[in-house]
Amino acid sequence: MEEIKLDLSNLDAALPSDFTQEQKAKAKTLFYKELAVAAHDFYRGKMQTVPKAPAPGFNWFNVWYTPGVSKISTSIREDNNQSFNLSNRGNIVAVVSDSTRVLGDGDCTPPGGMGVMEGKALLMKYLGGFDAVAICVDSKNEKGENDPDKIIDFVKMCQHSFGAIDLEDISQPNCYKVLDVLREECNIPVWHDDAQGTACVTLAGLINALKLVNKDIDKVKIVYYGAGAANATIARIVNAAGADPAKTIMFDSKGGLHKNRKDIEEDKRFYRKWELCQATNPDCVDDFPEALKGADVLISMAKPGPDLIKPEWISSMAEKSIVFVCANPIPEIYPYAAKEAGAHIVATGRGDFPNQVNNSVGFPGILKGALLVKAKKVTDNMAIAAAKAIAEFSEKRGINTENIIAKMDEPDVFPYEAAEVAMQAIKDGVARLEMTWQEAYDIAKKDIELARSTTKLLVDNGVIPQPPKEMIDKILKKTIEEVR
Repeated sequence: MEEIKLDLSNLDAALPSDFTQEQKAKAKTLFYKELAVAAHDFYRGKMQTVPKAPAPGFNWFNVWYTPGVSKISTSIREDNNQSFNLSNRGNIVAVVSDSTRVLGDGDCTPPGGMGVMEGKALLMKYLGGFDAVAICVDSKNEKGENDPDKIIDFVKMCQHSFGAIDLEDISQPNCYKVLDVLREECNIPVWHDDAQGTACVTLAGLINALKLVNKDIDKVKIVYYGAGAANATIARIVNAAGADPAKTIMFDSKGGLHKNRKDIEEDKRFYRKWELCQATNPDCVDDFPEALKGADVLISMAKPGPDLIKPEWISSMAEKSIVFVCANPIPEIYPYAAKEAGAHIVATGRGDFPNQVNNSVGFPGILKGALLVKAKKVTDNMAIAAAKAIAEFSEKRGINTENIIAKMDEPDVFPYEAAEVAMQAIKDGVARLEMTWQEAYDIAKKDIELARSTTKLLVDNGVIPQPPKEMIDKILKKTIEEVR
């Protein structure tokens, strides 16, 4: 079967020249979905386990296993911290989910989240230089309800095998309790990437976008559309970084969040939303189009569009407005439509549009930084330090309205970010190990280069095959026919 190295960034050129921008956007979404199914089936997933140590002769099994390994067990028994050095624990993360809110697709059943969790593991290895394993669990209790305590108990039991835990795709309000309890009761970092990771990268993008429009974070009016775990955490982190809560308005499906929302106050499970109700929207605005008038920034983490946010709403915003529409797989309004309506800077969660604000540029560096110093937790200060590191790295290499933050294909952003996170962990007193910024940067960079070169070695030697050209051509032809 003929094989091809396909750079999917050239997909636009492969689409018919007479396609409109909307047709191209639809075609790319459909193509990526269909190719995902075919490619995952071809490779049978995307992660595998390989040894990191050699076996030069049969007797080496007496070193790696019994009787030699007995000394490893007793050494760790005497000092549990030795598990970070004498096993892979210090360089492996568990990606844990109950798959109750997978991207924009809702509850996909526990095994339905495996594609996303394996995807996170792949990015952690390739971009962050550390190992990860996907673990999808059933959180339902005897009543058939998704029970956050089941996830909490599971993570607390398995934490001793990992250097950190990455929580993913847990529906609200369960995600709040799961994260907050585990952050305090586990002795390793527990990180909710949908919330903290998205908040970190959004803040990084916002910092640079505000620089480009010459506006100060403490003076801008920010409107949030959607009040799930992502936006609720974004608002908390952005406020901690200097935004004025009194100039902030957030909307959920029932209207604006404010002090009169008794439905939120009475449901104690939504305590994070209630905190925002008390701190933001002092005028109790309930109409979204009205709130958006004169706003400097819109951050939407709602549901897939593309017609959820109307162009006329964007037109009512302040001069040089900033619009983040980050629903996946289709943003709440297409970037070209937001631009036509007057938005100065538009960002989405997708890599095939300018300004991808996606946690994929954050979590590999953040978790690597935490692992480097064997941190006990990831503090909000560490998340803000990561955001500032991404923004600073991006600004140094150059930013503009179509390129506000670094992308996944800029590998140097990750060790830079990891070093800043490691230093903040030391400052916050949550690090088991101290090192200099340069030491952290050098280790992270070396590990990331090793991970990438290992993958390249396997591909170059045919151990990992290239995707078949005929498979890709077939899907592309089918996509064009369906969109046309």
